[in-house]
Amino acid sequence: MPKGLKPALVTLAAAPALYGLFGFLVLPGVAQQVINRQLPRFVTQPANLERLEFNPFTLELTLHRLRLGEAGNEQLAFERLYGKLQWDSLWSGHLHLAELQLERPHVEVLLDKQGELNLAHLFKLPPASPEQEEEPAGAPFPVHLDRFLLSAGQIHFQDQQPSEPVEVRYDALQLEVRNLGTLPNDTAELTLQASGPNAGRIDWSGQFSLVPMRSSGKLGIDQLGLATWWPYVRNSVPLVLENGTLSLSSDYQLDLAEGFRLQLQNAALKLAPFAIKAPDGRPLARLQSLEVGKTSLDLAERRVSIGQVQGQGLETWAAREADGELDWQKLFASGAPGKTPSKSADDDAKDEAGQPGAPEKEPGKPWQIVLADVRLRGSRLYLADRVPKQDVELLVGPLDLSLRDFDSLGRSPFRLELDSGIGRQGRLKAAGQVQLSPLAAQLQVGSSDLDLRLAQAYIAPFVRLELRSGQLDSALKVDLKGGEKLALRVDGRASVKQLHILDTLKNRDFVKWRQLTLENLSYRHDEQLSIERVLLEQPYARFIVNEDLSTNVSELLIAQEKEQPKPAGKGASKSTKQSATQPLGIRIGVVEIKNGSANFADFSLRPNFATAIQQLNGRIGSLDNRRPKPASVDIKGKVDRYAPVSIKGELNPFDPLDSLDIETRFQRVELTTLTPYSGKFAGYRIRKGRLNLDLHYRIVKGALNAENSLVLEQLQLGEQVDSPDAVDLPIRLAVALLKDSQGRIAIDLPVQGDLNNPQFSVMPIVWQTLRNLVVRAAQAPFKFIAGLAGGDADLSQVEFGPGSSELDAAAQRSLDALGKALKERPQLRLEIEGTSVQASDGPLMAERRLEREYRSLYYRILQRQGERVPASADGLKVPEDEKGPLLEGIYRSRLKQQPPVEWKELGKQERTTRLREAVLASWSDNTLLLRQLAQARAASIKAYLVDQAGLDDQRIYQLDVGISEAPAGERISVPLQLAGE
Repeated sequence: MPKGLKPALVTLAAAPALYGLFGFLVLPGVAQQVINRQLPRFVTQPANLERLEFNPFTLELTLHRLRLGEAGNEQLAFERLYGKLQWDSLWSGHLHLAELQLERPHVEVLLDKQGELNLAHLFKLPPASPEQEEEPAGAPFPVHLDRFLLSAGQIHFQDQQPSEPVEVRYDALQLEVRNLGTLPNDTAELTLQASGPNAGRIDWSGQFSLVPMRSSGKLGIDQLGLATWWPYVRNSVPLVLENGTLSLSSDYQLDLAEGFRLQLQNAALKLAPFAIKAPDGRPLARLQSLEVGKTSLDLAERRVSIGQVQGQGLETWAAREADGELDWQKLFASGAPGKTPSKSADDDAKDEAGQPGAPEKEPGKPWQIVLADVRLRGSRLYLADRVPKQDVELLVGPLDLSLRDFDSLGRSPFRLELDSGIGRQGRLKAAGQVQLSPLAAQLQVGSSDLDLRLAQAYIAPFVRLELRSGQLDSALKVDLKGGEKLALRVDGRASVKQLHILDTLKNRDFVKWRQLTLENLSYRHDEQLSIERVLLEQPYARFIVNEDLSTNVSELLIAQEKEQPKPAGKGASKSTKQSATQPLGIRIGVVEIKNGSANFADFSLRPNFATAIQQLNGRIGSLDNRRPKPASVDIKGKVDRYAPVSIKGELNPFDPLDSLDIETRFQRVELTTLTPYSGKFAGYRIRKGRLNLDLHYRIVKGALNAENSLVLEQLQLGEQVDSPDAVDLPIRLAVALLKDSQGRIAIDLPVQGDLNNPQFSVMPIVWQTLRNLVVRAAQAPFKFIAGLAGGDADLSQVEFGPGSSELDAAAQRSLDALGKALKERPQLRLEIEGTSVQASDGPLMAERRLEREYRSLYYRILQRQGERVPASADGLKVPEDEKGPLLEGIYRSRLKQQPPVEWKELGKQERTTRLREAVLASWSDNTLLLRQLAQARAASIKAYLVDQAGLDDQRIYQLDVGISEAPAGERISVPLQLAGE
């Protein structure tokens, strides 16, 4: 053996042994002691490494049970850390780790209320060098790790900053990394799984490189309980989470080489269930499930594309509070209790802009959100409005909503489909294309049974009406185009069914109908409203005149406080001027009324007046406010079920003073319904009768030419009514004068005038004309009936010769005319007041009486003597020589006395003269004889009218006679009077 070889061999044999002895036994112990002694220099908490193992031949290092922190409350710890270094690290110029294993690591990540991290206080960091310029970062030290494995890891996270602490535990953390390196383009494979109670499960797999910093792969979070993280949300807005579980997954690409670039592909999200409420316990939103799929995101391009969104069972509550603000708005405005409002982005921008020399920021590219297919099913919106005095609540749902091809930039149209319930029975549907920029929409909108009672709370402050019922149906096509001038077109059909409006003051029906239908409706915004056909089925209205002459319409209006008008700006004035010069064109093709009715009542009368119109049917022709063509009118109905009423003609409702020709006819209207009016204005009730009324009004350029024809059939007045407004006229006489032989009263009341004259009014003229007619008839009845006989003679008296009751030819002619007129007015009765005038009738009456006495006495003498005599004394002629002796007897028998004694001395002729004068004087002043003459005259008039004129004797009454003290005249007039039966 060569000299020196043996020591070399011994050395070579001993070196590995010594190396192994040092590596296995000495180095681990020394290193452990050094580490435990040095840890307090760098750690603020108690720290201890329990054991260290090293294999110098395989370069494997194992650390056992490192603990940083108090026993039982360690901040950082692991059970075992194993690492294996490859031998090529000694000569390759880079650190090559074959494997790194970390078993059961435990980390406490704690943030106190001030936001300080416990890990930042766990280590004693060297103080920062004052004002040292940072050197540019060089290339990273080359490190390559073949495999890193973390198993059974635990992380405890707690944040005390929110109002409610956030605490999360992951107690099953598994991480495996392969081929991790710091050399360029070293790409590592990564797999991560983590789970914990209420923290969900995290699955992450992919690749990443450190130089440059890039990563791609797939990240998934399953069954993440939102309650764990909700305090962060609650710290910003006061929303209380009732329930919420989130799951999401996505393929991603992250590139930090040049800025921050993130792309997501095939992203999916599921939120089920989810529910939030307000701090006071009010529900705000609930969701059975929300699934978002086929989603991609490009952060650099600011673009989000969502392929599919499916929502089920969304429920949302929203209310407008009494102050006009939304409850959601108040929630977000209030923020979290005790939270100091942070500076907003706008404030930052203002501050930055206020700094001198600050660069102006160009507006960034807007985010683009594309929704390919959105479907919400079974949603419900619970809406409330507390601004009205009576709260309004509305359920919108079940609601199904679909959106297709929605783009937030709004440059392309998207498809919208909506199908929702409204209230208990209502339904609303909409489908079509919508575009946001420029604004445009083409929609088919349909509704059925929409409850109009929702409007009650909004009309209640203005009118005393109650909207009892009403449903809206519609089928409309809506075409909307935005721009400088809004272009809106609406075409289709609409109807309001079962409308019922109640007068809350009288608690009676005000307006109602079974259905109002608008067919072929066409609306052009600010241009025209056209309706081809308006069909009104079973309409009803009530109009009432109150005791104070106000109407039920006026008393329904609630007086409003007048607001001071605000001065309009120039733009407003211009707009107002334009709108004034361009009125909305309104065209209605035809208006049809089927089975309408109305009630009218006048409570200002005693007794009250009420009537009804039923069975109104008819149509009104084309109406167009831009073409002044009259519309035809043809409406028929009945008053109080049986009396027909009709309205025919033409009118222009937009300018009635320009052209109107309307005929209105009422037939067989029962006059008993007008008793309140007759009682008030005439002083009599109406016992029976019917009314026929024809009104024909013609207007041309404001000039009125009206013909009013009134016919009363079989009018009979009833009992008299005490009314201060009644006219002081013999109404019964007027009625009898106006009533013809058929029991009719026919009156024509023409009216003419200029309606453009504000002093001209139709109804006062009509009533004054009618009143004047009645006054003339009542005040001069014989002059009125003289016209019926075709003359103008005075028929109010009959003239007789003095002392005579015989009718001469003139008297007979007058009575003939009177009889003819009375036949035309069968309701009139004639009253004859026999009259005699003592000065005119007395002497002649005495002469004729004396002649009758002569004949009567002489007739009896001849009978006693047995002479042949005529059948009566009227045919005798008494000789003159016989009159003297007869006169002696007449004087004694009629005057009941003897002639004076001194007359015996008189001569025969003179004595006879004295006797004759005494008898005549006695008879001339005899009231009985004068009354008999007056009665005879009345009897002669009645007899002639009955026998010659053919009048019914029951219509002629002889009144008590009268004796006049008038001076003597050639003719004596017997006055006649007319009265109504």
